Amino acid sequence: MPIIRVDGPKVADIDKKRQFVKEVTAAASALYGLPENIIVVLLQENSPDNVASGGQLICDLHKSD
Repeated sequence: MPIIRVDGPKVADIDKKRQFVKEVTAAASALYGLPENIIVVLLQENSPDNVASGGQLICDLHKSD
C-alpha cells in the first residue's frame, strides 16, 4: 500500500483538502496501477514558525513582505 506524505502550510478550507487528496490519490492510483482504496495520503500541516528555509524560519522570511 503506497503512503504519500505531504508536508505543507495549514489549509483552513476542508473542501480544498478533500479535492487535493482526491487528486493525489487518483494520480498515484494511475501511476502504480493500484486501486484507490489502498492509497494512503497523510497531510502534515506546519505553521511558519516550525519550518525553515535557508537557515531562516519562514515566519521571519515573510516579515519583510
